[in-house]
Amino acid sequence: MTFDELLRGRPLLAILRGVPLARAVPLADAVHASGLGVVEVPIQTPDAVDVLRDLASRGTPVGAGTVRTVEQVAVAAAAGAAFTVAPGFDAAVAGASHAAGLPHLPGVATATDVHHALTAGCTWLKAFPAGSLGPGWLRELRGPFPEARFVATGGIDAGNAGSFLAAGAVAVGVGTAVTREGGLAALLRAFGEIAVRPGTAET
Repeated sequence: MTFDELLRGRPLLAILRGVPLARAVPLADAVHASGLGVVEVPIQTPDAVDVLRDLASRGTPVGAGTVRTVEQVAVAAAAGAAFTVAPGFDAAVAGASHAAGLPHLPGVATATDVHHALTAGCTWLKAFPAGSLGPGWLRELRGPFPEARFVATGGIDAGNAGSFLAAGAVAVGVGTAVTREGGLAALLRAFGEIAVRPGTAET
């Protein structure tokens, strides 16, 4: 499965970092039921790998996040991940992920990062940290790199998601704002409003 299939028309990448299984299951179910997003589980601990494995076994695509090494790619693949996400770009990690049949979403913060990631075959890129980069970064980088598909991640919530989508992000990665009480519902309401605003059409 490609990112075009996973994320096109689904503007939310819900990041369940450090969320225990008992809470991750209903959150993931709500994300998938909405039809507006997919779930990422950062695999920084053995417990997180277990959460990824359990969610993946339920038949819906789930990604492995914070994949920084080739070894973690193997762990993600064994746990049933549908894709991998990293905070930065590493050619070896991208290559290992592609070799395992998993699309890879590397973090980028400069034009050089974007160039190297595209050269390595990654066309979907995680603009990180988006809150610091700002929507203007996306508008500027889309010019020289029209083939890039950006997922703005870091510091995104219901209040600013629309500005990043309007600037050219195809999706937004959201962590804290998803996992806080009532956060997911607020985001889904915001996406419903964004969908009917002029100037926020999918690119």
